[in-house]
Amino acid sequence: MPSGLALPAWLTRVGVFDLETTGVDVAADRVVTAYVGVLDVDGRQIAARSWLADPGIPIPDGATAVHGITTRHARSHGRPGPEVVAEVTAALRSLFAQGVPVVAYNASYDFSLLACEAARHGIDPLVDPSPVIDPLVIDKAYDRYRRGRRTLEVVAAHYAVRLEGAHEASADAIAAGRVAQELARRFPLPESPAELHTHQIGWARSQAQSLTEYFVSIGRLDPDDALDGSWPVRTPGAVPN
Repeated sequence: MPSGLALPAWLTRVGVFDLETTGVDVAADRVVTAYVGVLDVDGRQIAARSWLADPGIPIPDGATAVHGITTRHARSHGRPGPEVVAEVTAALRSLFAQGVPVVAYNASYDFSLLACEAARHGIDPLVDPSPVIDPLVIDKAYDRYRRGRRTLEVVAAHYAVRLEGAHEASADAIAAGRVAQELARRFPLPESPAELHTHQIGWARSQAQSLTEYFVSIGRLDPDDALDGSWPVRTPGAVPN
């Protein structure tokens, strides 16, 4: 489907957010790099801040293979993890306070891990961040039956959005923001970011239920378990999605 719809006014200035971390467990893993920025109507970066943290634990080789940051580099050049978590949380809280929606691809991962990190360090977490825009959830809702993977790289390519330097926090965040804007040009999104946020809560829950049923059918998940569909912050202790 070609682009054709006008970009909603509330997507002409949008925040973008991404983390690179020590792993995929939102409760146990730590922030390594972070990016919070703002894009204009053309998807150009008009404000930005990046962080490198010393996570306080070794960075596994598997994580380094993804984002390129070694334990030695983080310890030598990164700032203390608690300071980074506090500043990232404050930057996001400021955007939300201004009414600026924040885009995060697979938002329930980044916002959940950040909330767990904040709680770990005695920082007031973003318990109910809003409005959040998650291109992964929106893409699945509007193009449910498209085959193939839904990683940021794949989805960005599908919507003709350039992604240079995948798994680098700023590159991923900016690409996600541009994908969100492209989705709005192709599909009739709700009329406000608050309404879209509410829709995504339901969409994420339904998507998790469908994936749970599929995983149970192929024996990948126990019938008594269920993937966590809470969004944009996961329920503590739930089965990750």
